Amino acid sequence: MFKPTSSHLADVTAWFEDNFRSRGDLGASVSVWQSGVEILNLGAGHCDRARSRVWTQDTLAPVWSATKAPAAVCALMALEEARLAIDSPVGEVWPEFVSSGKEHMSFAHLFSHTAGLCALDERVSILNYDSVIEALEHQQPLWEPGMKQGYHARTFGFLMDEIVRRITGEESLGGYFREMIGGPMDLDFWIGLPVEEHSRVATLYPGKISIADADRPFLKAFNTSGTITQRTFTSPMGLNAIQDFNQPETWQRGYASMGGVGSAHGLGKFYAMLAQGGTWEGRQIVSEAIVRQLSETLSEEEDLVLCTPIAFGTGVMKDPMQTNPEQPPGKLRQYFGPSPSAFGHPGAGGCLAFADPENQISFAYVMNQMETGALPGPKSIGMIERLYGL
Repeated sequence: MFKPTSSHLADVTAWFEDNFRSRGDLGASVSVWQSGVEILNLGAGHCDRARSRVWTQDTLAPVWSATKAPAAVCALMALEEARLAIDSPVGEVWPEFVSSGKEHMSFAHLFSHTAGLCALDERVSILNYDSVIEALEHQQPLWEPGMKQGYHARTFGFLMDEIVRRITGEESLGGYFREMIGGPMDLDFWIGLPVEEHSRVATLYPGKISIADADRPFLKAFNTSGTITQRTFTSPMGLNAIQDFNQPETWQRGYASMGGVGSAHGLGKFYAMLAQGGTWEGRQIVSEAIVRQLSETLSEEEDLVLCTPIAFGTGVMKDPMQTNPEQPPGKLRQYFGPSPSAFGHPGAGGCLAFADPENQISFAYVMNQMETGALPGPKSIGMIERLYGL
């Protein structure tokens, strides 16, 4: 098992500090764990551009799509509770879903972003949960399920949320997360932030520079009217401005695709539990079977929405493998470190968190100065490379 040395951690710290001098960070924190112990926890900068609030290790920030992994784990726990395999038809728990060519769609299609439900034909508001669910029920898949892959940027959370509600009877996925994981682990992470925590949230600011080369085709598609990429990121409608995620009502609503709010410490702790086979302080929080599902690749394709090769485990991202025969075998990218079993999820603007079960390592980085793009960039990748001595 690889163990980061004090030299590795010093190099991570140096890169983190240089993010503020050279790469535009305003406020940020990073948390690294191994074998259930936090081995690095840094926080620096400010919560706002006026520099009226100092960013600390306990500062909370909206983390956008980094919410998807905790949401997927909740849905997997619900399926396990119902003794349903992920290749079971969605209609077994959601009968209204099976219309419009979705009769044979399985949970695996939803978790792997191969369902063809990334964009909705009906113009419905993201603020109206019931209307979004009805639109998903009416929606005909944009491709034959399982035959193509396209990141379900917004609809993914509604799909996960409805699975949890149908099976468990909970009022929301966020409530189920708090009951089953967040509360028992005392996590500094919420999908639906309580009012008493609002004062701890940093202000987000939009970025101007792409954070990754892989984002360039994505940004072109994102800014081109009528593309599947643009349709995906505007379905359902609303909450498209960064400022929307500085509003307390958005934090409270608990959008399972992009509404999570937490600290790097809280996200890192969540993944530390997964990196230990789902155990925390002697208690099995998530089954080993679910952790294995997260580690196993369900789909790996040129993603129609993100416009780059992406691999998905069961509701989480993984690094795609090199397919160019002229290049050495191995990972095409190392967003989640060198281990092939590692998994996690980035969030818009640059935040990133992952688990490496092979080495019992977890990593989380959150910040408030966003950059354009959907994939990780130098600010987090540089720290990961130094953590592993790459």
